Amino acid sequence: MKRPVIMSAFALLVACGGGGSAIRSAPSVVLPPPTAPPVNATPAPTGQSPPHIGGCSIFPADNSWNQDISRFPVDPKSSAYLASMNASTTNLHPDFGSDPTYGIPFVVVPPTQPLVSLQFLYADQSDPGPYPIPANAPIEYGNDHHILVVQSGTCMLYELYHATFIGPGWDADSGAIFNLNSDALRPDYWTSADAAGLPILPGLARFDEVQSGVITHALRFTVQATQNGFIHPATHFADANADPNLPPMGLRVRLKASYDISSFTGESLVILTALKKYGMFVADDGADWYISGTTDARWNANDLNQLLTVPGSAFEVVQTGPIIH
Repeated sequence: MKRPVIMSAFALLVACGGGGSAIRSAPSVVLPPPTAPPVNATPAPTGQSPPHIGGCSIFPADNSWNQDISRFPVDPKSSAYLASMNASTTNLHPDFGSDPTYGIPFVVVPPTQPLVSLQFLYADQSDPGPYPIPANAPIEYGNDHHILVVQSGTCMLYELYHATFIGPGWDADSGAIFNLNSDALRPDYWTSADAAGLPILPGLARFDEVQSGVITHALRFTVQATQNGFIHPATHFADANADPNLPPMGLRVRLKASYDISSFTGESLVILTALKKYGMFVADDGADWYISGTTDARWNANDLNQLLTVPGSAFEVVQTGPIIH
């Protein structure tokens, strides 16, 4: 059964020392070249273009989301992290499917889409906008009520958490704007529409790309408990727990090269192949090993159910950068 992921007020504010009402724009934070692999990593060939939505590249080809990590070294704490994520007793779970109440929807709007004002509960960590969000924008079912909007032409991504339409604009707990042509991150310790400060849309499995036979980016997943730290490209943590064996936000796992996927077919095979090459990021607190995808009635539920047989122990944690506390 689908389990809603709830980002509490404490989760949003724990890293910034409390909430404020003053609205300010997020300054651009640009990392050193995001494709620089960790020490001892063997660079992997790319050879594939980044995903596209609405005529927009979903971040540059060298962005962390589009990075081939198949040759990155295993993190020395991989076993401890996996144990804390209950990897030996929990299997992968697709939190999306043909049921329209599953998954996270998104919409593409034109450059002419009217801009509307927004009011944010956590304004001090939200981009003030205005945002080009239509009144009929699809909203995620359940408690999180995410809205994801790609504006074609400008290639900007707008994401809201816990959104409510009040006409003509929207109320939301938090909002974030991402330039899809840039590697800029949110400021350290800032949230987004996701607990980790990451964009949501780039980490979703999408039906159209799966039907094309290849996913060329990392995915996102949830775990029950995380530590008070994050690894870039994440910029925010949601828990105060200092246990170093818990995964930080932004931790990246990949499906082991030795895990045999030859018996898998269709949609599941495409997803598992991507998890060997691009892996997936810890992006939010929720049920262990719940992997995210778009809301789309065309998904084949029976096909996706093959993923339920993949144990968390088939994954390993890779080194991608230091933990920021």
